[in-house]
Amino acid sequence: QVQLVESGGGLVQPGGSLRLSCAASGVIFSISAMSWYRQAPGKQRELVATIPSRDSPTYTASVQGRFTISRDNAKNTVYLQMNSLKPEDTAVYYCLVVARSMYWGQGTQVTVSS
Repeated sequence: QVQLVESGGGLVQPGGSLRLSCAASGVIFSISAMSWYRQAPGKQRELVATIPSRDSPTYTASVQGRFTISRDNAKNTVYLQMNSLKPEDTAVYYCLVVARSMYWGQGTQVTVSS
């Protein structure tokens, strides 16, 4: 059974940094894209960043230049380095792994506040 375990969330001041990790346990065949989504209170879940298996990563405009997505295929792990955090980045962050099936992480809270 495949599970995605997220870590790295927390409380940070504006301008600070956090690094999220999402590690997949179990056997996953043919992983294609790995992504991070977020959902703020009262808002729809939105795509933050995607890293395909071969192409370049893509980002939503509001995080371009501040966030970096990366992956370690040997460890079936995806990361999200978040710099210059703003209060509007506050949300629950979810990872998504797309293979023969789609797998979601349980979510990790990121709060940006002074």
